[in-house]
Amino acid sequence: MTADMERKTSAILRIIAESSEPVGSKDISDRLKEFGIDLTERAVRYHLKIMDEQKLTESTWKEGRTITKMGKEELANAWVSEKVGLVSSRIESKAYLMDFDLNTKSGKVILNISLFNKNDFKGALKIMRDVFKKKLGMGDRVLVAEAGEEVGDMVVPQGKICFGSLCTINLNGILLKHSIPLDSKFGGILQIEKGKPLRFTDLIRYSGSTLDPHEIFIRSKMTSVRDAVKGSGKILAGLREIPAVSKQDVESVLEKAEAAGFGGALYIGKEEEPVLGMPVGIEKVGLVVPGGLNPVAACEECGIKTESKALVTLVEYNRLKKFNELIKR
Repeated sequence: MTADMERKTSAILRIIAESSEPVGSKDISDRLKEFGIDLTERAVRYHLKIMDEQKLTESTWKEGRTITKMGKEELANAWVSEKVGLVSSRIESKAYLMDFDLNTKSGKVILNISLFNKNDFKGALKIMRDVFKKKLGMGDRVLVAEAGEEVGDMVVPQGKICFGSLCTINLNGILLKHSIPLDSKFGGILQIEKGKPLRFTDLIRYSGSTLDPHEIFIRSKMTSVRDAVKGSGKILAGLREIPAVSKQDVESVLEKAEAAGFGGALYIGKEEEPVLGMPVGIEKVGLVVPGGLNPVAACEECGIKTESKALVTLVEYNRLKKFNELIKR
């Protein structure tokens, strides 16, 4: 199997494995764009035929595909070389696909998705309240969905509540719509001292990871968001680079984005100067933004189990509510 075929096969298997029901060629074709792969429905059917013959997938009466045991093993053992760059491709695709308009305050935005056990959710809201109050998350707009409701391609499972938080990649999309390029370099752990960002203590390149770095840090229990709320601790954050000549325009756009509920930057550097210990490129300025999963990380620190995925889906902005409205209810 060629490297290109391996990459496409792995992406198709991932899409099928993540679905709760059989998946058809049209849905697969649409989802592949998130992986930076452009295949027509006909081309997808060709690949599925080969995968059926290899016993990686199997057809169902609904003309969809499910993944086999052999397919799951193939996905788990996918070539490392084909995994590299997957997150960065998703970032670029989602930033392009989101179409939120700052002027009309309408359009699709990118969400992180977290599933809570229904019995834990009331307590989780109380924990997250302080994180939102300190503006350590990405803005103040959220989505809550009950069991059976749809959020993007997902149906919320029984016994669960879905909590959607704004992904930091929304800022990429917003700046892109204003013709300002932005390069997502790292996802990391940012040390906060006396309420101010001090330095990055851990970093993972987006171009070298198959999982969102913030998912990894949460699972590894490397955050102390609740301590950061009190003044000193460690939070999820990302490092971006923007052209130095765009700095003034970026600050103006981010101000409007914050007014629309998207949050802003924790720190903006100066041209070619290191940002919180990290070097930046020639004629570039570093931009540090808080992770959208920080409120959820605080819940994990308190022993509340979640299933979280960053950079998951697109939803209409008008479905979101201010976090404070949840607390009042």
